[in-house]
Amino acid sequence: MLPVIGAFMKAHDLADVTIVADAGMISAANQQAIEDARLSFILGTKIPDIPYVVKTWRNAHPGQGIPDGHIFTQPWPATQVEKDRGKRDRTVFYQYRADRARRTLRGIDEQVAKAEKAVAGKIAVKRNRFIKLAGGTKCVNRELEAKTRGLAGLKGYTTNLPDPDPEFVIGAYHQLWRIEKSFRMSKHDLRARPVYHHKRESIDAHLTIVFAALAVTRFIEVRTGWSIKRFVRTARRYRTVQIRVGQHTLTAEDPLPPDLRDALAQIN
Repeated sequence: MLPVIGAFMKAHDLADVTIVADAGMISAANQQAIEDARLSFILGTKIPDIPYVVKTWRNAHPGQGIPDGHIFTQPWPATQVEKDRGKRDRTVFYQYRADRARRTLRGIDEQVAKAEKAVAGKIAVKRNRFIKLAGGTKCVNRELEAKTRGLAGLKGYTTNLPDPDPEFVIGAYHQLWRIEKSFRMSKHDLRARPVYHHKRESIDAHLTIVFAALAVTRFIEVRTGWSIKRFVRTARRYRTVQIRVGQHTLTAEDPLPPDLRDALAQIN
């Protein structure tokens, strides 16, 4: 990971970058390597248990639901040993979203209902984290159910930026959907899936064409505000036809609709 980041920084003459990544993309070794390189990061954080700051808020507000969009801040100071190794203080933000909680709770309800049917012998026991197997007996893991319900709606974000602004940190993380969109577009729309090239030149040529097409695609989307699917579907049917009659060349074309004409003007 670090050699790629180093090459990117060198190519663009950057003194520092902030690495934004999902929790599943960054191992503990990668995170330590980022720290050792003195780089900044914003990482999605897995939440195995209800955070202390959330427990404290709930104890202070018994019977109340967490307001939609509420952000909890948990400072995570580095120990002296960590500081001696170059590790910086970190901050963890936990954000609660009502819509996220609704979707998570619906999934929990579905899984618990399947677990209850499996325990009752109505359906076969399949992979279900809410089923606890102990010897030859099985039961619904109510402790795990309660914990996951308590975490519903919460998402964590960790950063080592000094004096971080929570809106900036969370906003930067949520820009990752653009990267994911580009990967999906590369794989499907531009067909950058594994191909049977055996020479390095052919592989490089294939990926160069794909990424050039991706760059053009993103340029069109930014300039027009349209999705590339909408742009291609709208523009595809319009053609210019040249008809040669004797010494004369006639040009025939369908008139462009106003919205497509405006989009093309934005590109030009």
